[in-house]
Amino acid sequence: MRSEARYRRRRRTALGATVMLAGAIAAAVALSGGGGGAAASTTRTTTTQTSATHAALAPHAHVVRDGPRGTESVPILMYHVILPPPPGAPYPGLYVPPAEFAAQMHALAAAGYHAVTMNEVWDNWHHGTPLPKGKPIVISFDNGYESQWREALPVLRAMGWVGVENLQLSGLPPSQGGITHSEVRALIRAGWEIDTQGWNHADLVTLDAAELEFQVAHARKVIRALYHVHADWFCYPSGDYDATVIEAVRAAGFRGSTTVVPGWASPTEDPYRLPRLRVLSGTSPLTLLSEIAGIRGDAPPGAQYTYG
Repeated sequence: MRSEARYRRRRRTALGATVMLAGAIAAAVALSGGGGGAAASTTRTTTTQTSATHAALAPHAHVVRDGPRGTESVPILMYHVILPPPPGAPYPGLYVPPAEFAAQMHALAAAGYHAVTMNEVWDNWHHGTPLPKGKPIVISFDNGYESQWREALPVLRAMGWVGVENLQLSGLPPSQGGITHSEVRALIRAGWEIDTQGWNHADLVTLDAAELEFQVAHARKVIRALYHVHADWFCYPSGDYDATVIEAVRAAGFRGSTTVVPGWASPTEDPYRLPRLRVLSGTSPLTLLSEIAGIRGDAPPGAQYTYG
């Protein structure tokens, strides 16, 4: 068990970094001469979400209206780095080369799929909001890698598709391939949904109550304040969760969560345990289509991947 004093020191350091980061972003926006309103908003980033920030949140890109609820299951794909794996990479399977990614997306389109966001799926399931024509599929990206902006965004934008970014709030350093704040804002402008994996990809199951609150609820407050997005969905780091973690995610106001259990997401299942399909390096377009078809229905109990 970590000592209370040690945890308080760590949290003070993290909170201080958050405030400094928000100030730096505000200054950068102001110097660029663009988005004055956004610059003023980012300076209000604190450890407590204010009503003003709630009011400034960008609306969803679709109209919510009540109607017959959707009943269709939806596959959720999971990507990480959109680059060839470098020599000695600990998890080379998490690297999908750009040409391979583009071929997969075009194969999905040819098979009748159309990319949607988690919120679009939710609004279809709960309010009957129509989804775009075609078979819905969610293209999600974990951890916040720069290649997701540089390589994946142009492919999806050319197709009229959007992605879902599961962002770590502490961020990966650019020297390690991390996405920058300006690049995250570019994803938002392109219609991408920004969700979160928490503060820093921690093993949530091992945390005490205060640390868990920091990783889940605090992370959501910060991402909403920095980017003025709803951040309605949580992504379990490495797919690790238990009943305590689920309750923390629910209490933080998230609509649901995604796992690494293979399967199709269904409106009849627990929204805090939605399955996804991890796309690994070397997956041909035909293989991907076969894998998507093969995981339709319930995943085997306890099926988990060992990394991510």
